Amino acid sequence: METTLPISTRTLSGWRAWLQDWSELCKLRLTSLVLLTTLVGLYCGSAGRLEPWRTFFTLLGTVLVAAAAAALNEWLERDLDAKMERTARRPLPTGRVSPDEALLGGALMTAAGLGMLYFGVHAPAAFLAAATLALYLFLYTPMKRWTVLNTLVGAVPGAIPPLLGFVAGRGNLGPEGWALFSILFLWQIPHFLAIAWRYRTDYRRVGFRMLPCSDEKGRVTGLVATLYCLVLLVVSLWPFALGAAGFWYLGGAIAIGLAFLAVAARFSIQPTAETARQLFLTSVCYLPILLILLVVDRQ
Repeated sequence: METTLPISTRTLSGWRAWLQDWSELCKLRLTSLVLLTTLVGLYCGSAGRLEPWRTFFTLLGTVLVAAAAAALNEWLERDLDAKMERTARRPLPTGRVSPDEALLGGALMTAAGLGMLYFGVHAPAAFLAAATLALYLFLYTPMKRWTVLNTLVGAVPGAIPPLLGFVAGRGNLGPEGWALFSILFLWQIPHFLAIAWRYRTDYRRVGFRMLPCSDEKGRVTGLVATLYCLVLLVVSLWPFALGAAGFWYLGGAIAIGLAFLAVAARFSIQPTAETARQLFLTSVCYLPILLILLVVDRQ
């Protein structure tokens, strides 16, 4: 097993490898999604008038907390990750990053992120970020071994970033902020079920209680994904109903919502690795397109 080099002995190539390991530990792609949803929430909350310093502190503080959540989650689950094929090569199971280093880094990013949000934005934004971290680490993470309802619980912290951005821009909660929260919450269910179906053997091996682990034929998983896509299609029209988005958004939301629903329905009829992959890829495309439409056609 590889060991972590002391900071003083790292070469230039060693630093590059270290940065790559930490980008993986912090789940850079997931953190980028958090950044996007927070920025859209901030844009909507500030009515399109972004203040440079508020934007800077909101985004950097949120990204640091999101990265800390990812790193600390992997620290908590490092032994389980070592047993799963899809996670066995992560930095902690392989020893490329030590547990102490991951814990310290996660703690420092948490303190820095919450501090930026509290002093650079305001207390409500910092509170929402702290709630996101607490729910993700201390409720969702252990619940994965208790009940299949963990997916619903985990979708709550995943949906808070756009609400945090909205509060940072507006200063308070509002219907449009809750609309963004609801869209993110609903979107996560079919997105994650597609992942869980593909890796259900891995999850079953370590005792994670994911719906696909007890649904070998996949029909229930497909039905749940389809129902959430249907509700998402309806809820995605909420910004238009509030007068926050125009007819271009309305038409686009309906079109991509129907496409998402069709792919989920296909997965429910024929649950295979390929249809699950198609559902996952469709979900990855759906969210940024919807958010771009909301920003471009803002009323």
